[in-house]
Amino acid sequence: MSPRPKIGLDISFIIEAAGEIADQYGVQEVTLASLAKKLGIRPPSLYNHFDGLTGLRKKLAIYGIDKLYEVMADAAIGVSGTEAVIAVSQAYVNFARKHPGIYEATLLAPDPEDVDVQRAGAKIVDLSVRVLQAYQLEGEEALHAVRGLRSILHGFSSLEQKGGFKMSLDLNESLLIILKAFLAGIGQIDRLMEG
Repeated sequence: MSPRPKIGLDISFIIEAAGEIADQYGVQEVTLASLAKKLGIRPPSLYNHFDGLTGLRKKLAIYGIDKLYEVMADAAIGVSGTEAVIAVSQAYVNFARKHPGIYEATLLAPDPEDVDVQRAGAKIVDLSVRVLQAYQLEGEEALHAVRGLRSILHGFSSLEQKGGFKMSLDLNESLLIILKAFLAGIGQIDRLMEG
């Protein structure tokens, strides 16, 4: 991405540039100085768009959550049941593979309780509940299942990014087997909640 002229620099362009830094060098390398350098501006100019590094990290986290939601929602179009859960799950893992820094940023919001961060994350939870509807889970059961699915997807993505899967087994096949085992088990959630 070539630097844009200083005039007309908008927040979406700035956050995309921050995402590129995160993906290429890691989210910890997203600083006001590195971002200003990439954009060809002076660091103080960034304060016109957000409140320092904390504001930048918040915007990057929300940007990442929104992008993750988009790929998951696109994957859910035209499918239902097990096929939808698998498609959405594969989209999640593929997003983490393609955008490791942006994915990491989704987990590092300076204040996870921030209303804007919560609103962005709620879309992913709602989508996950909808794709799991075929399993007839309601209320707390549905939320427990969403937590379980998220744990699988994040754990798998995190281990893969950190080089935790050294065996010569197909990672996509492993993911599919794990998801199918999980889906076979969520029909038992009501029984498990009683025990």
